[in-house]
Amino acid sequence: LNKPEWYLTQVLMWIANHSKFLDDKIQPILDKAGSSVNAGLEFSRALVMLILEKLAADIPCLLYDDTLFCHLVDEILLFERELYSVHGYLSSFPSCMHILSEESCFQRWLTVEKKFALQKMDSMLSSEAAWISQYKDITDVDEMKVPDCAETFMTLLLVITDRYKNLPTASRKLQFLGLQKELVDDFRIRLTQVMKEETRASLGFRYCAILNAVNYIATVLADWADNV
Repeated sequence: LNKPEWYLTQVLMWIANHSKFLDDKIQPILDKAGSSVNAGLEFSRALVMLILEKLAADIPCLLYDDTLFCHLVDEILLFERELYSVHGYLSSFPSCMHILSEESCFQRWLTVEKKFALQKMDSMLSSEAAWISQYKDITDVDEMKVPDCAETFMTLLLVITDRYKNLPTASRKLQFLGLQKELVDDFRIRLTQVMKEETRASLGFRYCAILNAVNYIATVLADWADNV
């Protein structure tokens, strides 16, 4: 259960190792017979069906172990990325994202994603470098004077988007968007709490850093507004 990458990698190897044989030997036979079947894609589809059976059996056994479940989700996302980008798998075919979209599994994924995001926010705001810009010494890069915590937070949101963007249904994507909105609001509350401690020094370093953070986050969210 703790090594899903073993069978996921094995399937990717099988697809890669058989592609030349399927293209050179099998596809011409299908073409000659007037079939519209793509031998390579059908081979991939059959192997993915085996993975779906394996996942359906494994997931109930690790659903409530955060570490194993997170590892499985990470490995599935890496597998899917390579399957589509390298091997030209079709979005209309069955995929592992359908398994992750099933109710019990999906709700668990959302819960775990939120838990780890909040932990990340705790660590980024308690860091000594939280209010310092990474690029403070490079003027042409750092016009907005973005503190490290704001940049890390927006990267966190971007990573979450990247993880859920290939979910098969809009309703599931919207639930992840709901989580992101919760995180934005949580971050806003945390900034407000820090700001209240700084009100006596409203021109102080940290107070200005908070204003820069808010400006940066608002600007980036506005840039993302066109991303359906």
